[in-house]
Amino acid sequence: MKVGFIGLGAMGQPMALNLMRAGHELTVYNRTPGRTDELERAGARVAESAADAAASAEVLVTMLADDRAVEAVVLGTQAPVCGQPVRGALEALGRGAVHVSMATASPELSRRLAQMHAAAGQGYVAAPVFGRPDAAAAKKLWVVAAGPSSDIERCRPVLDAVGQGVFVVGDQAWVANAVKLAGNFMIGAAIEALAEAFVLVRKAGVEPERFLEIINGGLFKSPIYQNYGTIMAQERYEPAGFKLRLGLKDVNLMLGAARMLEVSLPFADVLRSQLAEAVERGMGEIDWAGLGRLNAENAHLGPKSKPPS
Repeated sequence: MKVGFIGLGAMGQPMALNLMRAGHELTVYNRTPGRTDELERAGARVAESAADAAASAEVLVTMLADDRAVEAVVLGTQAPVCGQPVRGALEALGRGAVHVSMATASPELSRRLAQMHAAAGQGYVAAPVFGRPDAAAAKKLWVVAAGPSSDIERCRPVLDAVGQGVFVVGDQAWVANAVKLAGNFMIGAAIEALAEAFVLVRKAGVEPERFLEIINGGLFKSPIYQNYGTIMAQERYEPAGFKLRLGLKDVNLMLGAARMLEVSLPFADVLRSQLAEAVERGMGEIDWAGLGRLNAENAHLGPKSKPPS
């Protein structure tokens, strides 16, 4: 299948490599130079622009950081270059082609993209993923997909090539984005719960590693608790698998979705406040498990400090 792939960040690059290993014919584009080198060596064609990446694609995959990046690349809203407007991928994508947006985007943007693609005779599927860069490299992502069933089935070989399973949640694309945001909210809530529990047991004289062994070995048996708890216990916040500022972005999107659906999410407000405080203290680029650092500082526990006697 001819696949255009736009967005070669920490998640996008290993996903694109897995598409190539699955035998797809890949054209790649990234706004930041240098991210295409490995894929070019592997045989991918490097496009000169987002529109170029979309022009011959049967399926166009975008894996971008936020709504603003999606709009810039897909709709061509970035600033003109040398006085000339920059074509967006939507304008260049052929009739009958399918755009698969794998970004953690807002339901509102997803609704708008679905309408615009339909008007252009194109398909649109929202297919955000759960998993960190190591899971992307190992093809262990979980994909949540929504959109017209015919479009989902058409791009199924692409979805299967990047993950270990696909959950289809409806024929309206924006629903997949709501599910993704809800899942990220639950992960963030688990991180905050661990961070608060860790400072309590540290003050009591119990090492976080021992507490994690008790709580996750005996009660939860959760990979989320194990992975993020280990990062916190070892204070291994860099390099970031998922940056804290992106966690704040997702919680803000979650609260926007809550307003759209007229529901109240009290703890989401708490989590947003904690993430915003961490960003204000300069922690935006560390892993969002860095909520552990925020809570430790607020409890007057320095790095690897001993509890008071």
